[in-house]
Amino acid sequence: MAMAMPELCQLAQQGDLPKIRALLASSPCPDRLLDTRHRKSGDSVLHYAARHGHLSVLRYLCEECGLSPETGNVDGKRPLHEAAQAGQTECVRYLISRSIQINVLKRADWTPIMLACTKTNLTVVQLLRDAGADLTIRNKDGWNCFHVACREGDVDILSYLLDCDGTLWESVSTNGRTPLHTASLHGCVGATQVLLQRCNYAPDTPDSCGSTPLMDAVRADNIDLAQLLVKQHGADVQKLDTMGRQPLHLAAQAGCIQAVRYLLTEHGIPVDTPAPGSGLTALHFAAKEGQTDAVKLLVRFGSNVNIKDDKGRTALHMASGGQHAECVRVLLTSGAVDGTDRSGNTAEQLARKKTVKDIFRQIN
Repeated sequence: MAMAMPELCQLAQQGDLPKIRALLASSPCPDRLLDTRHRKSGDSVLHYAARHGHLSVLRYLCEECGLSPETGNVDGKRPLHEAAQAGQTECVRYLISRSIQINVLKRADWTPIMLACTKTNLTVVQLLRDAGADLTIRNKDGWNCFHVACREGDVDILSYLLDCDGTLWESVSTNGRTPLHTASLHGCVGATQVLLQRCNYAPDTPDSCGSTPLMDAVRADNIDLAQLLVKQHGADVQKLDTMGRQPLHLAAQAGCIQAVRYLLTEHGIPVDTPAPGSGLTALHFAAKEGQTDAVKLLVRFGSNVNIKDDKGRTALHMASGGQHAECVRVLLTSGAVDGTDRSGNTAEQLARKKTVKDIFRQIN
């Protein structure tokens, strides 16, 4: 039995129907053989056949062997989930013809049409919709299939879903994120254009953290998308999130060089604009995360390497405390002077790693 299961799964994955027939015919207990599963995933031979698009195997297992297409694995994933996620059009079409459940959730998280929207196969999405797929079902994160499609950015699928239900764009996730946030974060320019043309999003709609679609775009270092949101949607390049960070701060923090340059040159954002409530500048944010290239760029744009935040910390304190040796080197060679913050700590005292301590000794 232990040897038969891997062999049967492999044959189903390969679509070798003659060998499957022969293996079952030679088994003294073919029913038990068919009922075996992958030890960890719980996948049945139906899952393998559906995932890899072997329609003849799928039909044989259902019609001649009597296996139920409603069979689930340990995650509750059924053959229809597999076929939809893999974009196996004919397998999806066949499984639908078996009058199976269309809106079943995999571990309360994904329906087949949600999984279909992770790909670019419009036909599969249409088949599922025509079979009764509910476009408004939300998973545990509050996403419906439209959110998923916005992450992938297929404009044909997005347009089709909006044609089916023009209110899908209004949904928000459990953390307040709209489909526009999702498309922006994943750099989907075409999808964003569709959303701006067909949906009525207010500029700078914030999520629960105060993050706007523009902030997501600059964190993805996608300048084309940022320009689209600013020029066509009126996004505010100095909007603040709940922590007082504006897009420049977020771009520097993420090390997004193109976005930093775009905001400084195209919109004239002062390079040392402080975040309200903390006094942190873009240089502080970049240094804290060890974004050496961003630190270099900000210095070239005239950032004051010795500017202090509300706690008396400089970027050197941030880089040293984060044990970012190369950032410490760049700051010191750019004129950073060590001093105490309001807690009495010098940047050198915050260095714990030998590599960081050595740089202070080498340069000082």
